[in-house]
Amino acid sequence: MDMKEVSEMLSSLVNDSTIPKNIRKALSDAKIRLDSDEEANVKISAAVYLIESITEDINMPPHARTQIWAIMSALESQK
Repeated sequence: MDMKEVSEMLSSLVNDSTIPKNIRKALSDAKIRLDSDEEANVKISAAVYLIESITEDINMPPHARTQIWAIMSALESQK
């Protein structure tokens, strides 16, 4: 999975109204970091940190959790 696909997955999660607002905010912030002009390692690390902060949220729908772990896996492989 390349960075464009990761960004598209993040967009779809951010626009999913079944996901709580705090989770969508963290995902939106991660997408902004990934789309920035920073060095690749810096923006990937920042995005991973932001997403990790919400991975154990008990209010996260199961379908979102699955997609978030796929995103995390893709980001970790890009490091």
